[in-house]
Amino acid sequence: MYCENNASLIVRDLMTRVIRLFDAGTLVEKIDRIPIEAVPRQGTSYRCCIHKDRAVVRNRLLAILGIRVEGARDDLDAGGLAGFARQALARTEPPGEVLTVIDEACSSCVQVQYQVTDVCRKCVARPCSANCPKHAIEFFRERAHIDHTKCVNCGICQKVCPYHAIVYVPIPCEESCPVGAITRDAEGFQDIDFGKCVFCGNCVDGCPFGAVMDVSHLIDILRLLQSGKRIVAMVAPAIVGQFPGDLPRLMAAINSLGFADVIEVARGADVAAVQEAQEFRERRERGEPFMTTSCCPSYNQLVEKHLPAMKRFRSEANTPMHFTARLVRESDPEALVVFVGPCVGKRREILDDPIVDHYLSFEELAALFSARDIDPAKTEPYVPARSGLAGGRGFPVTGGVAAAIQAQAGPEAGVQPVCIDGLTRASVKQLEQFAATATCPGTLVEVMACVGGCVGGANVVGNPKVTAAKIKALVKATPPA
Repeated sequence: MYCENNASLIVRDLMTRVIRLFDAGTLVEKIDRIPIEAVPRQGTSYRCCIHKDRAVVRNRLLAILGIRVEGARDDLDAGGLAGFARQALARTEPPGEVLTVIDEACSSCVQVQYQVTDVCRKCVARPCSANCPKHAIEFFRERAHIDHTKCVNCGICQKVCPYHAIVYVPIPCEESCPVGAITRDAEGFQDIDFGKCVFCGNCVDGCPFGAVMDVSHLIDILRLLQSGKRIVAMVAPAIVGQFPGDLPRLMAAINSLGFADVIEVARGADVAAVQEAQEFRERRERGEPFMTTSCCPSYNQLVEKHLPAMKRFRSEANTPMHFTARLVRESDPEALVVFVGPCVGKRREILDDPIVDHYLSFEELAALFSARDIDPAKTEPYVPARSGLAGGRGFPVTGGVAAAIQAQAGPEAGVQPVCIDGLTRASVKQLEQFAATATCPGTLVEVMACVGGCVGGANVVGNPKVTAAKIKALVKATPPA
């Protein structure tokens, strides 16, 4: 379920402060003041003291500068943020990492999974103790207690308690990861195994302390926009409804940031739909039982790292981002390309696909609008020479990709959509079953890493249900071809 949260607002505020210092030409000189100004002495502390809060802010600023916190902490303590700001300003290549974990922020999750609450009545039956396979439950001080040196987190005590007095306390980032890529290290902090990670962004979304962050391209993009080079923004169709104003006004607002041109990624999605429809027809003629889509980079990572048996069923078409970048390169070979989007997966895809230069998240875009006092609703509409069609504009909502392919393939092709609405442990098992048995309830499997589609990505700033409704309204008002 979507909800605005304070951790995201804090990060956005820090991004805004960084942008304002960059625009004023004082980033190096004044960045070390941000933690002090963001966490004033008389303010309320989120942690044990303002010094811990300021340490977290410093590490957040590292990620915003495009520097992974791991490995940089000692240098940060020794020399402050100014040196890292110089490093970011001098960088000639985009950051080679995608995610980072801030240890100082990752310190408040409980070390145990099952806890006895005060609801316990110390009953005579004591099924929790009687059924515990490790004899980990004792009774004193008016209620049961779990000896966590013996507990193996089997959960039997919770299931059998008649008062529901035993609760399971999740570690949100671990719970949200569909592939077990994030675990606690020997020091008790979370560590991401990038050999397993599919960059779905669930851990970014799931951590209530904001301890998992993207490694940003923000400074790189600001430098490019300042350089006078031709920079083209490719805007994901999930942009609709993220900010005040309709799509033409949003395009104009992005254009006003200094981009030479703004293009809808819906155009690339239209190309992808045509290619996947053709491929679907060919596969059905060969007698293949089903085909999965390939537009979601996190799903592609899942197949490569965890579901090799699914490779033969996955479409060979490139992603909408890739097709759109090709259109830009064909018409403007000298331009640099920035993808503006909603998800961590695209940040990873850009590192693997050299046709796109940088990634700007919707959160970073919101900070840019705020720092430069741009209200998208009040800009003059910008209508590009060629806009996306209905099918491509519908891609970011669950079912939209399948609908576009079905429309392109035609009724005789036999498209029977099955939608995987978000990567979870359960949906990964479902996909494993499809691959292992070479069967599924339909003939076209649309896989979206994020619940609700791209509108539910980890980098969105709008309510996915609201944005989905606005996208569907736009699709209805857009010509099909």
